[in-house]
Amino acid sequence: MPSLAQAMSNIRSFEDQIATSVEDDLFSAETPLYISRAPGRLDVMGGNVDYTGGTVLQGLLREATWVAAQARSDEVIRIVNPGAKQFGWDTRFEALMSDLSDVDRVRALCKSQPGSVWVCYILGALYFLKNLRGFGEMGGVDLFLASDLPPNKGVSSSAALEVAALKAVSAAWGVALYGTALATAGQWVENIVVGAACGIMDQAAIVLGKEGHLLPMLCQPCLPGALVTLPAGVQLMGIDSMAPRSTTSTAYETARAAAFLGYKLICQHEGIEITLEQGGEIPRWTENRWHGHLSNLAPSEFRAKYERLLPESITGKELLDYGGEHIDPFTKVNPETQYPVRAAVRYAIEENLRVQTVRTLLESMAWSGSESTLPLIGEIVCQSHVAYAECGLGNEACDELVERALKSGLAGAKMTGGGGGGVVAILCRSGEEDTVRSIAEAFGEERGAVPHIFEGSSDGADTFGVRVLQPDFLWRRQ
Repeated sequence: MPSLAQAMSNIRSFEDQIATSVEDDLFSAETPLYISRAPGRLDVMGGNVDYTGGTVLQGLLREATWVAAQARSDEVIRIVNPGAKQFGWDTRFEALMSDLSDVDRVRALCKSQPGSVWVCYILGALYFLKNLRGFGEMGGVDLFLASDLPPNKGVSSSAALEVAALKAVSAAWGVALYGTALATAGQWVENIVVGAACGIMDQAAIVLGKEGHLLPMLCQPCLPGALVTLPAGVQLMGIDSMAPRSTTSTAYETARAAAFLGYKLICQHEGIEITLEQGGEIPRWTENRWHGHLSNLAPSEFRAKYERLLPESITGKELLDYGGEHIDPFTKVNPETQYPVRAAVRYAIEENLRVQTVRTLLESMAWSGSESTLPLIGEIVCQSHVAYAECGLGNEACDELVERALKSGLAGAKMTGGGGGGVVAILCRSGEEDTVRSIAEAFGEERGAVPHIFEGSSDGADTFGVRVLQPDFLWRRQ
């Protein structure tokens, strides 16, 4: 577990990067800099039930994104991201606050340069603060980014970037943004500007989580529970499968759409009217029985009354012809696509119960000090992994890592986040870390690459807070 001295060393390292990497004219010597930090998250349980109103259980990583922001008196926006070079992306971007007039204009700006797609998360955050919160009327902002959180691995690098930018910029503009309001702002950027059909799980974990703990949260829309202390003797690690994944991928959007399609079929069977909720910044549909949350169905009720009612697989055209309007604002139904309706609905309902069970077992372990229930937790984790595949979100590389973990005697393993690739989370005992590293090494050797290993955790964005560097910071570093 990182010490306070290590945390302070990380802050100084970021300050050094600012001082040595930025052009001389990026920051003024007359205005304070505001620094925020947002770590990646490890999806221990619950990925893909945040958008169906289920419970999730999330941990945080040591790897993080850092943002330094300084307010300007004019309307210029300047962003410097030296680390983008390693991915072949642009390292510098400039715009004006007046360019952020509407969402379509923001999207066009992000596509104006071939390597500037990553800027969409930053400009989306600025658009939200300017147009939905009325911040930033006094001028623009200069931003410097640094990150050791790898993108496209299923550890929420995009959410970390959104959260860090929102927190640093709002502070630079004289406003405190924190808690569920900060998480919701990040989700808004992802849904509305970026166009990714995610729930609030990633942003909330990154904002509210703490080192050495797991965050349980009921996503209706964002009801965090008491933090769960990771029991002594238990470790959570992650291995990159090296198969990239994204919440804008076809498989993820198909599985999500299938869940909403199945939910609507159940409501129609019961004669329940679904209506578009009024007044919310993030659009959603609701009704008066399950309140728009598919995960509110009990597994026993689903098995007894609805499972056989739902088709295992059906084309989008057949569903639209029968059910009418699609009730998910963030996915579209392709008439030719086969949708795994039954499996997607079953996952939304049963994963919710699995998460609640694992949470209870971990709390019991932390209280009793006994590891006797760890094999049961591991089995439930593995069930979650299998359920991903049933929804069409499986991946051969992830399956292989899970199989290697189980053959090595580790308690459990599963793919994370939206599935379809990314990081495999591994549940093990303290002292088995070398086994995990050996699995990653052998897996990488066969593929001619070295997979990233995630181990350890760190505090979330709210616990880190905002650090202020005084105007003479750059001069003192020379």
